[in-house]
Amino acid sequence: MSSIVLFGPPGAGKGTQAQRIMDSTGLPQVSTGDMLRAAVAAGTPTGMEAKNYMESGQLVPDEVIINLIRDRVQDTDASNGVMFDGFPRTVAQAEALAEITEVSHVIAIEVPDGRIVERICGRYTCGDCSAVFHDTFNPSNVEGVCDSCGGNDFKRRADDNANTVLSRLSAYHEQTSPLAEWYDQRGIFFRIDGDRAIDEITEDILRALK
Repeated sequence: MSSIVLFGPPGAGKGTQAQRIMDSTGLPQVSTGDMLRAAVAAGTPTGMEAKNYMESGQLVPDEVIINLIRDRVQDTDASNGVMFDGFPRTVAQAEALAEITEVSHVIAIEVPDGRIVERICGRYTCGDCSAVFHDTFNPSNVEGVCDSCGGNDFKRRADDNANTVLSRLSAYHEQTSPLAEWYDQRGIFFRIDGDRAIDEITEDILRALK
C-alpha cells in the first residue's frame, strides 16, 4: 500500500479513526508536529534549523518540513507507506509530497459544523484524574462526581466555546478546500460521513482503502 492522508476538523473523531487505520493497515502515523519536536530534541541539522524558526515565532518553512518527511519515509517502518496526519495543509505542500512518496488515498472525515460545536463545547474533564466526560454523550453517572476517582473538580477548556470552535472550523475549511479539489481531480479523494457510529465510520474508511 502507498501512503495515505487523513483529514478531519477538530472534534471529528480523527484520532480514534487514525488508530484504527494504523491497526488495520500497519502504516505508521506521521505528524509533522511530532516530527518537528523529535528532530529538535535529537539535535539533527534539520531540527536545529526548525528550532531557529520556532524560537523566533516564525512558521517553519515548507522546505524544512519536506526535508523532515523525506527523511521519515526512508525509515524501515515506512517501507510500505505512512499515514499522514495534519499534512499537507496547502496545495504547494501536496505537490512537494507527491515527489517524495505516492499518495494513494486521501480520507476526509466530514461532520457538520453544528455537530462539531456540540461535541467540543460539551466536553469537560476531571481535574483530579483527567477522565473525560460530555454533557450529552458521556455525562458522569452522578452529577458533579467523577466516575473514575470520585472527585468533584471538573474543568472545561477556555477555548471550548462556540465562537472559538466556529473560528477554528472556518480556518480548517478555508485551508482544506483547495486541497480537497486538488486531490479530487486526481481521483484519490474520499469523503467519509463522520456523524455516525464509530464502527460504521471505520468500515467505510477501510472499504475506501481497498
